[in-house]
Amino acid sequence: MNPKISIIIPVLNEAGFIGTLLHHLKENAKDSGALELLVVDGGSTDDTVQIVIAQAAKVIPSETGRAKQMNLGAQNATGEILYFIHADTLPPKHYDQYILEAHRQGYTAGCFRMRFDTNNWFLRFFAWLSRVNHTLCRGGDQSLFVTKELFENTGRFNEDYLIYEDSEFIRRLYKTMKFRILPYYVITSARKYRQKGWLKVQFHFGMIHLKNYLGAGPKDLFQYYKKNILT
Repeated sequence: MNPKISIIIPVLNEAGFIGTLLHHLKENAKDSGALELLVVDGGSTDDTVQIVIAQAAKVIPSETGRAKQMNLGAQNATGEILYFIHADTLPPKHYDQYILEAHRQGYTAGCFRMRFDTNNWFLRFFAWLSRVNHTLCRGGDQSLFVTKELFENTGRFNEDYLIYEDSEFIRRLYKTMKFRILPYYVITSARKYRQKGWLKVQFHFGMIHLKNYLGAGPKDLFQYYKKNILT
């Protein structure tokens, strides 16, 4: 019998995306009956929660903060494998089968390659790098599967991080096990790049990676993000 996969989706005002994702997860799974869908809401003021309820997924109320939301989702999950995915990211057809195959091969954590929903050559190049098995090429938009046991043993997401929580956690995973990059693609939204500008956003994300490498803590990273990307 295959292990159960708990899909954990942190949301905050994602009414424009969450319905599409939940439908996609059900329609593109090899065995949707073996999945648990957990949507962890950080206090949405739009129709996100109503849409989730209409799609028969479980809503878990949470404090705002993606690390807190994903940890709470993991705490409530009943599956042996946790699959974290953002509301604006769509996994490939039969994504659950690919995760289970990797698990049977002995991999306890990994992600998919990534493509943006745009033909912009600049973003296509950076998305191409998602096939490289190095921490510098990892991020939450690629989604993440990890056994619940390994998730707990690695210390869960660090809730001090209001951004960069995925990369920080994956960096810890790399130190303990062989991380698997599955040769299939998730499609993620380039909405932030469209809103703020391709070059601007990628430059500042690169600076966040550099600042983290040079020892900046979660507070400094968030202040930089707030100043240069949020505003």
